[in-house]
Amino acid sequence: MTGTKVLAMLAATALATAGCSSADPASSGPVTVTYWHGYNETGEELQTLRDVVIPAFEKAHPNIKVKQVPFPDEALRQKVLGAAAGGELPCLLRSDIVWVPELAKLGVLEPLDAKLKDFDALAKRTFPGPLETNKYRDKYYGLPLDTNTRVLMYTPAALKAAGLEKAPETFEDVRAAAAKLKGSPVKAFADGGTDGWNLLPWIWSAGGNLLNPELTKASGHLDSPASVAAVQLLVDLRNEGQLPDIMLGGTGGTPTDEGIAKGEYLSTLDGPWTFPIYEKQFPGVTVATSKMPAGPGGSVSVVGGEDIVMTKSCPDKEAGGEFIRYLLSDEAQLEMAKVGQMPVLADLGARLTSIKPYYGIFVEQLKTARPRPPVPQYKKIESLLSQHVSEALKGTVSPKQALTDAARAIDAVLAQD
Repeated sequence: MTGTKVLAMLAATALATAGCSSADPASSGPVTVTYWHGYNETGEELQTLRDVVIPAFEKAHPNIKVKQVPFPDEALRQKVLGAAAGGELPCLLRSDIVWVPELAKLGVLEPLDAKLKDFDALAKRTFPGPLETNKYRDKYYGLPLDTNTRVLMYTPAALKAAGLEKAPETFEDVRAAAAKLKGSPVKAFADGGTDGWNLLPWIWSAGGNLLNPELTKASGHLDSPASVAAVQLLVDLRNEGQLPDIMLGGTGGTPTDEGIAKGEYLSTLDGPWTFPIYEKQFPGVTVATSKMPAGPGGSVSVVGGEDIVMTKSCPDKEAGGEFIRYLLSDEAQLEMAKVGQMPVLADLGARLTSIKPYYGIFVEQLKTARPRPPVPQYKKIESLLSQHVSEALKGTVSPKQALTDAARAIDAVLAQD
């Protein structure tokens, strides 16, 4: 029996027990909603949640108290999986978007589309890409809480030094910029790895895909001519000396933010969290943005962020639902936006860019951004993708062979479900 099956059985047993002790707010006084998250204990996000968002909610809902519990981000997933086996899950969890299908498969999450009567109205206001990260087998087990995506970042100074009038807007522009930079110490593009986070914007923009629409097969999609063309572009950049070694795993060269600031790299793909980094570490450097360079499939980037989910262990699901609604309110979303948590509400418009003007390009990119496949095996799938594309970048196999091998290995992982 696999570890996942054992964990699922333990979780089911524990949840059955937990379900027998549901709290009755009418008879037991104020209800406590326990909320686990991975906000940094010394960060502005936690301070705003603790000192602004929760007090405002509790003032509007005097019979509900929120107990927020922070965990180191890197430890939260293991804590959640361990608590699932022991029946000690909180009412609500701020979940990384790629954990949702894994937890849904374990049977520890409530399907919010069935649990919240106003789910459709809440979902309708969110960006479509982040919303889809909550879907598993035709049910939605959460709602987007905060989001992000990746856009092209560069400095006007680097463009000028390269003799370019504008940042690359298409795949052809990327190739042209690389040709222009040939023989110079500046590299046309840099990124820190070959995970889906790094590769999928290129594959999708080329018109390719990782899996079929049913999320059951990679062959015929990951190894399609369009997907191969995307990886071929990156391989060509590397062969021309226009893609640094850090693409092979984040080491062996200058980090992307430092390389952009110092003019070593013309461009990279990155998210809104980098602007405070540039402001603090590289004062005086002006960073500009544009959308992901478009290929035959358009300009398509990848969705990041976190979702809010409700566990079956939640003792008062109505109270938990009220806090979810508040977290997705204009008030709460805009407060968290002030400390760098990009809202998921697509209709905030100028109110969002008035808080942080650089949010504007990310809002635009999110209109077409896609989620990484919401399947429980995604971590294994991503590892295989990274492993095989790295071999293509090293020149040990062709892009076509790398993606063919990756697709076959991914098919085998998916077939185990």
